[in-house]
Amino acid sequence: MIRQPAVAGSFYTDEPRALRAQIERLLADVPERGPVPKALIAPHAGYTYSGPIAASAYGRVRDGRGRIERVVILGPAHRVFVRGIATTTAEAFETPLGPMRVDRAAIAAVEQLSYVKPRDLAHLGEHSLEVHLPFLQMTLGDVSIVPLVVGDASPEEVAAALEIVWGGPETLIVVSSDLSHYLDDATAKVIDRETCAAIESLAFERIGDQQACGRMPMRGLLSVARSKGLPVRTLDLRNSADTSGLRDQVVGYGAWAIGDLATS
Repeated sequence: MIRQPAVAGSFYTDEPRALRAQIERLLADVPERGPVPKALIAPHAGYTYSGPIAASAYGRVRDGRGRIERVVILGPAHRVFVRGIATTTAEAFETPLGPMRVDRAAIAAVEQLSYVKPRDLAHLGEHSLEVHLPFLQMTLGDVSIVPLVVGDASPEEVAAALEIVWGGPETLIVVSSDLSHYLDDATAKVIDRETCAAIESLAFERIGDQQACGRMPMRGLLSVARSKGLPVRTLDLRNSADTSGLRDQVVGYGAWAIGDLATS
């Protein structure tokens, strides 16, 4: 079974040439590279809104092309209630740029945990993973993915799943999350700065329910990062007012790099 795109043509263009050109433009504005991070936190809105912030993250993994073979991507469940973590039975996820193989061995390994179960319905219409895939294809090429939709799961549960698939320098971890939702620009900036400070401090306990839609996978990643003593670097922190100009009801976006691929 191949999971078909759900939001191509709405969150991002479904025309391959235009999609490649758009991502190339976004990445061209991120000249700095430096050490390739072991993990990223990046947003998942439509590219018009969060594309520049996502590019701030993916620009940092371009030098991992040829080294990174697998990407574990965790995002929140927006459409279907999930207890624990939902895997997929799909062999690949299709995008306008072509299919991305699912690492079935990694899926089988993480499904050994009692709260990690296959649930294709959770993936069917979910955008939180899908919008990252074209960025991964453009920056890393032909890599496999381990797609995990995280629902009602504790930081400890997410951390245990991550430890199974953490791997070495062949594996990149991506957590998909937007920040505050539908506040005015000034209020959103205050709350998002608080969230940013918590992430930088690996203080996952300080990330409240209204601060990030991907708080469940984010908390788990930060828990692992804290246990391993990994550094966090803020790459970008903006909101939809900065990209769309509308300031009454904004959504916050941030990008963070965690650890070093070579040593984490």
